[in-house]
Amino acid sequence: MTVIGDFQLGPDLSGKRIVVAMSGGVDSSVVAGLAAATGAETIGITLQLYNHGEAVGRAGSCCAGRDIRDARAVCDRLGIAHYVYDHETSFRETVIDTFADEYLAGRTPIPCVRCNMGPKFTDLFQLARDLGADCLATGHYVHRVIGPAGAELHRAVDPARDQSYFLFATTQPQLDYLRFPLGGMPKARVRELAAELGLGVAGKPDSQDICFVPDGDYAGLVKKLRPEAQAGGAIVDLAGQQLGEHSGIVNFTVGQRRGLEIGGSPEPLYVVRLEPAQRRVVVGPRAALAVEAARLTEINWIGGDHAGPLSAKVRSMAKPVPARLEGGRVVFDSPEYGVSPGQAAVLYDGERVLGGGWIAETERALIAA
Repeated sequence: MTVIGDFQLGPDLSGKRIVVAMSGGVDSSVVAGLAAATGAETIGITLQLYNHGEAVGRAGSCCAGRDIRDARAVCDRLGIAHYVYDHETSFRETVIDTFADEYLAGRTPIPCVRCNMGPKFTDLFQLARDLGADCLATGHYVHRVIGPAGAELHRAVDPARDQSYFLFATTQPQLDYLRFPLGGMPKARVRELAAELGLGVAGKPDSQDICFVPDGDYAGLVKKLRPEAQAGGAIVDLAGQQLGEHSGIVNFTVGQRRGLEIGGSPEPLYVVRLEPAQRRVVVGPRAALAVEAARLTEINWIGGDHAGPLSAKVRSMAKPVPARLEGGRVVFDSPEYGVSPGQAAVLYDGERVLGGGWIAETERALIAA
């Protein structure tokens, strides 16, 4: 059997076909190069999701005009086919609009997961199937491991690059069809491979997590899409006493300390929760952020028959902490801080991703302030 990266298609790859999701960045470009090296027919597909990167001239955007040209140039260099599909409408409706609505509802969204659940995986899967591909390969930094019961999703070898948190919603049929060749490599090696392959994107900056916010001003984008997000309101303490005013709850997230502009408090204050119906920002001491459990919705499970203790990661940059899954609730062994509705709780057994769900609401831990 020929094995190159994560490609294990059999002893004769000349009759196989691999579709590669290409964003125009170095990671997906190297995946295309590895796929072509197997001898299988390789096809690059780029979904045009928006054109912000072209408009602002920002390097490192994703799936915009400049990136499409880079992807095409890589495919020309590798001698493989390249197709572009216009998915701007789908991306706007399923990702950007949802992002704005979530912020307006007082939640903290993760558009990258919604993108993977929609345009990047669901739509690409159908395109790859229509093209008769044997697999769909992407540049995500995760491991696909064949276990006793089939394909499993594991964290990448390089913890600094691991993207498993953003892929918790991957279904078992998708996982069976996907390939992730970069999960066992550090980023430096990927760039070396790009240079060895003679790809012009070898030194291209990494794309940003939220690619459609060109200047990082999330609140500004939401206000543009939903003008009502600029409605002001009160900042209150846990007892409901007004401490100040704000210019829109879209400017705040749970756990935030900066930007409150409240004077006279004997201790630091943090955003404890948002009450969009009343346009209130509720603040309190750090102890008020302690959460003992969170109710999850849209739970996706790819952990097979795993039962018992596990670990949960409630933010992309957080470390997994000991927890257990009880029905539709994740219960933490010790109080967890900064758990925000709208984020995801991703569940692990060691390095393996068991699944996860969206945090709908939290249950406060009763600890001393």
